[in-house]
Amino acid sequence: MAGSEAAWQLAERGHEVVLVEMRPGVPTGAHVGDRLAELVCSNSLGSVLPDRASGILIRELDALGSLLLGLAREAALPAGGALAVDRERFSQAVTSALTGHPRLRLLREEARGLPAEPAIVASGPLTSAALSGALAQALGEDQLYFYDALAPIVEADSIDQTVAFRGSRFGRGQDTEGDYLNCPLDRDEYEAFVDALVNAERVDLRGFEAAVGKGVRAGDGVYFEGCLPVEVIAERGRGSLAFGPLRPIGLKDPRTGRRPHAVVQLRQDNAARTLYNLVGLQTNLTEAAQRKVIRLIPGLAGARFARYGQMHRNTFVNAPRVLEPTLRVRGREALFLAGQITGVEGYLGNIATGLLAGVNVSRHLDGRPLLELPRTSMIGALCRYVTHADGRTFQPMKANLGILEPLLERPRSRPERAGAYAAQSEAAISAIKASIL
Repeated sequence: MAGSEAAWQLAERGHEVVLVEMRPGVPTGAHVGDRLAELVCSNSLGSVLPDRASGILIRELDALGSLLLGLAREAALPAGGALAVDRERFSQAVTSALTGHPRLRLLREEARGLPAEPAIVASGPLTSAALSGALAQALGEDQLYFYDALAPIVEADSIDQTVAFRGSRFGRGQDTEGDYLNCPLDRDEYEAFVDALVNAERVDLRGFEAAVGKGVRAGDGVYFEGCLPVEVIAERGRGSLAFGPLRPIGLKDPRTGRRPHAVVQLRQDNAARTLYNLVGLQTNLTEAAQRKVIRLIPGLAGARFARYGQMHRNTFVNAPRVLEPTLRVRGREALFLAGQITGVEGYLGNIATGLLAGVNVSRHLDGRPLLELPRTSMIGALCRYVTHADGRTFQPMKANLGILEPLLERPRSRPERAGAYAAQSEAAISAIKASIL
């Protein structure tokens, strides 16, 4: 995501760009194809609502001319208040746009060492062992990583729609019937589901590390809080799922006319409506355990899996120690990082850092000062956070209102605060827009 956006921004500014991609010659533990910007986790880029952090970030990317955001809109699927995409249409559109650019050349080979500068390393969460080692050696830091999880995807015609019902929380969405399929659980069904989750067999992470690539440092790893496996959430307390990803608020089961105790939401995953992913049910269970546990969910007793949930290793550097807010590596003239390897989480955040890295490499090549975006913008706040957090306990960060510059006058209600943050962001982007475009 970040590398694709960065390459486009550089090429559009008149620079000759070589985009190096190791797939399909060298596969990863999670990608399945050879297209650029392939989404391996959720197919949702986040909420478009103006009172959400992702909504603020979307407006900033719109104002700054993001290629990937525009292509995401063209490949959009119904998803309530979120921007979800058809994975194949989106990645194909990105690949076509980049390979068709006259100043951009796609080189399919593995980068086993750091490239000659000027360069951007935007190798994503599944950076190869060779490049991870080269980065660790060059930066003087041991590589860090955390485990991320994918949710299962099931075939639409295997969902029992006499049980599952359409609806979006609080009626949000493009479809008057609701953009999501909802599988309702009563208290007993919920309790049985939680018991099965916490007792189910899980994949050995050490074995997964070995499968990812020889030479990758193994260890216990840590989970990213924003993408915990559903079984880990369930272990935190019996009500943690009902108040988390399975919260039924704003939904009524048409069979009873009442709000269910919990609900599993399924989001459309392709334009043909033949695939649905289980929202919030990313998992590290074995495939056999997934079949057993997921089929306990009402409406999914006959579920056929198009993709099982799985874990994958996400690599990132200790950004507070090695990176400037401009995304330039400290002590290097023209080496920049972008995307998840910087510790920025989420598709939109990765696109944003790719855009900024592309802009700043262009400015470096043109002999102009690098841009450090203000913390009153969401992009600037993300870059500021990952480069100024405590390096001893650094963990990845997604866009959220808490990292923005505090408001001078803090409204009492959340909607008012979100509106004030959005206005603050709009003013910040307007002030620097001319420097970027």
